[in-house]
Amino acid sequence: MYSSPRVDSDQSQIGIRKSQIPCVFRPSAIYSHPGRRPFLHSNWQWWITLIVFTLTYAALAVGKVPRLRIDRAGIAFVGAALMLILRVLTIRQATSPESVDYETLLLLLGMMVVVGYLRMSGFFIRVGHLALDRIKTPRGLLAATIVLSGILSAFLVNDIVCLALTPLVLHLARKRHCNPVPHLIGLATAANIGSTGTITGNPQNMIIGVQSAIPYLHFALRLMPVALLGLVIDFAVISILYRQALSPNATNEVTGPELEDRPPHGRAVRRLLRKSVFAALVSVVLFFCGLNIALVAIGAAGFLMLNRLHPQRIYREIDWTLILMFIGLFMVVHAFQVHVVSGWGVEKWDWILAHPIDRLSIAAAALSNVVSNVPAVLLFEPVMHAMPEASRNQAWLALAMSSTFAGNLTILGSVANLIVVENARREGVNVGFWEYCKVGIPVTLLTLALGIAWLMLT
Repeated sequence: MYSSPRVDSDQSQIGIRKSQIPCVFRPSAIYSHPGRRPFLHSNWQWWITLIVFTLTYAALAVGKVPRLRIDRAGIAFVGAALMLILRVLTIRQATSPESVDYETLLLLLGMMVVVGYLRMSGFFIRVGHLALDRIKTPRGLLAATIVLSGILSAFLVNDIVCLALTPLVLHLARKRHCNPVPHLIGLATAANIGSTGTITGNPQNMIIGVQSAIPYLHFALRLMPVALLGLVIDFAVISILYRQALSPNATNEVTGPELEDRPPHGRAVRRLLRKSVFAALVSVVLFFCGLNIALVAIGAAGFLMLNRLHPQRIYREIDWTLILMFIGLFMVVHAFQVHVVSGWGVEKWDWILAHPIDRLSIAAAALSNVVSNVPAVLLFEPVMHAMPEASRNQAWLALAMSSTFAGNLTILGSVANLIVVENARREGVNVGFWEYCKVGIPVTLLTLALGIAWLMLT
């Protein structure tokens, strides 16, 4: 927290003149040295930080700004820009490692490149056909979709898995005259549940993995069983709610065009596929061996980029908007922590510090459905560091579990849900908000209860 220079009543004794004391009305103070305190008085810093933070998070919760075509990434960027322009943070402070978590950004970028090459090489379509082509019944297709989505999302970024598998699931559901809605919901919910199992499953887990320094193997041993049991719950809930649509005799009239879901072919594509699969498998092995996950991911990405493909093709596979949102959120949250949270006495919040699993999980799940899971995880960072050492790892795991499971509550709960729903809508299949909630609400409540019980009893 920034503090004003202490001025003794007898200034001559300490050699400070009035002209040296920062003043909010002195124009030269506005452009102070980057290493000094911002020009604003601390009370004004508090109010401006609170206002900018509140407006930013309110817009993130809504997902847009009235009369403006701006997304969540743009909202986070504007919030960060305001923190800098209003001198709440200097540029040096905003870009310092205490503000921007560069290790998380490297991990995210590296995984996006690896998954991008897998997608370009047709890996997801090939695996999808291998797992789903021989399924003949609607219930069997649902089970295979949930297992495939959950397992792939556990090790690869769940958003990319949904982007790659949605056309394939739609194609197979139409081919077998099945109602595609339960299968699409199963794809989205399973991707969220499966991504709970490892650090590389989703962006919020990456933040938690880097901040907590929990080994990849330990993280997976604690949360992978919960993710696998969660997939069983997901299948059971959808099977019960859509038992008529999933019966062997149920048929659905095919609507919309047939999708082109054949993988790319050719000698160059086969070479790329082998190289991409090799890089991904070696990366996962090195993750489990305890090597730095960000270094492994960025190393695998560099290895894959040594090829004859035009680099613009892989650049298009990277979600630059997500990276922009991360950078903006890091700055906004850092300003909020420095000027507002630092005065809250988080270290005395016994109501949550003494309950690092149950109450923390409920609070994180609720906040994740207000502002989305990545911003919620960033806000909980001061609470995590205030946790007693003995229970801190448990608290980080509870935060990862609850913020991810909470994404299944509504369509707006996670980016994976939106990817599935929007891609299906473009192909003429509508998954309504309440149609999704019919599955999302019970699945979220049951998996959250399972996760809390698992972490408290193990």
